[in-house]
Amino acid sequence: MDGTVLVADDDRTIRTVLTQALTRAGCKVHATSSLTTLMRWVGEGKGDVVITDVAMPDGNGLEMLPKISADRPGLPVIVISAQNTIMTAIKAAEADAFDYLPKPFDLPDLMKRTARALEKGGTATRASAAKAPEEDRDDLPLIGRTPVMQALYRLVARVMNTDLPVLIWGESGTGKSLIGKAIHDFSDRRNLPFVTVTGTELVDIDAPARLLAKVRGGTLLIDEIADIPPEVQARISRMMDAPGEYSPRFLATSQSDLAAAMKEGKLRRDLYYRLSGATLHVPTLRDRVEDIPLLADHFLQQAEDSGLGVLRQLSDAAAKVLSNYAWPGNVRQLEHAMRQLALTSRASEVSQTEAEQVLGAQPTSEPLRAHASTERLGASVERHLRRYFDQHGNMLPPPGLYARILREVEAPLIEIALGATAGNQAKCADLLGINRNTLRKKITDLDIEVTRGRKMM
Repeated sequence: MDGTVLVADDDRTIRTVLTQALTRAGCKVHATSSLTTLMRWVGEGKGDVVITDVAMPDGNGLEMLPKISADRPGLPVIVISAQNTIMTAIKAAEADAFDYLPKPFDLPDLMKRTARALEKGGTATRASAAKAPEEDRDDLPLIGRTPVMQALYRLVARVMNTDLPVLIWGESGTGKSLIGKAIHDFSDRRNLPFVTVTGTELVDIDAPARLLAKVRGGTLLIDEIADIPPEVQARISRMMDAPGEYSPRFLATSQSDLAAAMKEGKLRRDLYYRLSGATLHVPTLRDRVEDIPLLADHFLQQAEDSGLGVLRQLSDAAAKVLSNYAWPGNVRQLEHAMRQLALTSRASEVSQTEAEQVLGAQPTSEPLRAHASTERLGASVERHLRRYFDQHGNMLPPPGLYARILREVEAPLIEIALGATAGNQAKCADLLGINRNTLRKKITDLDIEVTRGRKMM
C-alpha cells in the first residue's frame, strides 16, 4: 500500500496496532485520540484515507463526516464502531462513509478495505441513504454484534436507497419482514406507502391493478413468494413488467433459498430473475448464538417499557440455557419467551430454573429448513461456506479461513463428545480416536469447559 492514513481512536491499543500494521504495509500514519486534531489534519490537506471511531472524547466521528466531505471531497472515510446495531451501518451510509466495520474488527479485513480505499480514492461508489425521521431511528428492532449480522447490516445499507428488487430469505421468525420495512423506512420512498401482500390477495385477476393503486409508487413486499401458485407468480411477473405510472419498489420474502426453489420448479425462472436484483439472507439464531443474550435483554427491556412488570435481567446461568437452546422459532420465539419471563419471574434476575421452565413450554416442532435433518454434514458445511463467501461480495474473506473453520467444527465436536462420556477424558479420547494428551491440549487451546458426571450415552 502507498499513501497516508489518518487514524482517530481513543483506544491507545487500537491506534498502536493500526499504526504498526499500516506502517509495515508501506503507509505513512498519523494517529490521534482527538477528533479536533483529526479535523485539523484534514483541513491541512493531510491524509489519503481516514479511519475513525464513532464515540470519541470530544465528539462523534459520524457527525464529522459531512464536514470532511465538504473540506476534502472524495476523501475516503472508514468508520469503525463498537455500537453494533443496524443503525450505525445506516448512519455511516447516510454520511457517505467509504466503509463501515464493527468492533472488534478483523485486522487483515480492515487492511484490505484500507488498500481498496487507497486505490479507489474518491471514485468509489458510495451508499447515499435517505434520512429517515429522527424520532423513528432508535426503535428499529434489528440487533446483533455477530459477523453474520454485521454483514447483513452493510448489505441493507447498500441496497436501501436503490430501486433494485430485493429477495429476503431465512427461516420463520428471523425478521425478514423487519428487514423489508427497514429498507423502505430509510429509502427515498419512506413517505410513500409500504404494503405487504400474500399470494391469496393476488388470486383475483384484478388484484394487481388494485394493489398498484394502493402502493402508489411506494414499496411492495410479497410475502413467501415461493409458496405462491405458478399462475399467480405469472401475474406478478406481468405486474412487474408493466407497473403503470407509479412503479413501486418490489421486495419478496421466502423461508427457502429461492435459487434452489427455482431449480426445483417451485418458483418461476422469469420471476426469480425479475426479483433477484439483490439477495439478503437473514441468519437463524443458531447461526448467531452470541447475539441471544443481547436480544433477550432487549426484549426484557421492551416488556418493562410496555408495563409487563419490573425490568428483569438474565443470570449467567439463564443466559447459558438460552444460548444452548435450538430456537426453531428464531427471534420471534425468543421474544415470546422473554415476555413470559417478564411476567412470571419472581425476582429481578431470571434464574436458570425459570429459563428452563419457559423453554420447556416452548414449541419445538416448528418447521426447520427441510433438508436440515437429512443433509450430509459435508453438504451443510458447503452451504454455510458458500453463504459466508457470498456475504463478502466481491472481496475475499479475511486470511486464516482454514484454521477458523476447523476451530468452529472441532470445538462443538469435542464438547459434545465430552458430554456423551460424562467428562471422562480417557473415554472421550478413545471415542474421538485421538491421543489423550492431544485431547487435553485441544481442551485448553479451545477453552472448553469440562463438566463431569453427565450420563453417558
